[in-house]
Amino acid sequence: MTPTPVGMRCPDCASQRTPVRTMRSMAVEPIATYVLIAINVAVYFGARTSARAYFDLSLTSSGIANGDWYKLVTNGFMHDPSNIFHLLLNMYALFWLGRMIEPALGHARYLGIYFTSLLCGSLGVLLLQPDARAVGASGAIFGLFGAALVMARNRNMSLMQTGLLPVLGLNLIITFLPGSHIAYGAHVGGFLGGLAAAFVVEELARRRRASLVPGLVFCVVLSAAAVVGSIAVAG
Repeated sequence: MTPTPVGMRCPDCASQRTPVRTMRSMAVEPIATYVLIAINVAVYFGARTSARAYFDLSLTSSGIANGDWYKLVTNGFMHDPSNIFHLLLNMYALFWLGRMIEPALGHARYLGIYFTSLLCGSLGVLLLQPDARAVGASGAIFGLFGAALVMARNRNMSLMQTGLLPVLGLNLIITFLPGSHIAYGAHVGGFLGGLAAAFVVEELARRRRASLVPGLVFCVVLSAAAVVGSIAVAG
């Protein structure tokens, strides 16, 4: 037997080249991630040409109380038109996490977790910062952080070696820095929503062969609960 990087193999087999299969080569391309980034960028530049867009799409308790429920979603695609670094940092994080998570989950599960995290982030803002005006994709992105932690744990991957723990820790420190003016409610709510959604989606995938629909149903139920909770809190 001959020792190789993939274990002990017979001499004939050891001389053959073994195809390398990565997570991305075995699954889908992160198309949904690219689409989400494109929408965020388009909305940002659109808001720079329209003074009303920022106020029409951002999240406030008064807006939800007045029946503008669409703002629970639209705030996650709006960024401060005067601060392009807000957009760039969020899009870089979305690109990094999306290329890691979407190929493993598939488009549907990934989007289910993304929008569940976004809506849970909106609920977090209304609960913890009722007087704030919130914008940004960071609630959904923190949900992807939570999903990545669940997935890494289930695959026995080192959280330090993947870079998840250091990056998440740094983001949490920045979130709670005095005077940072960050919607920490979105970060907390989004993280918990993504954690819960990914845990159930992953458990269903492990236990059931046909797990796509049940996983998406759970995401819809959790999203609906976040919407109802947001309306109740704002009202």
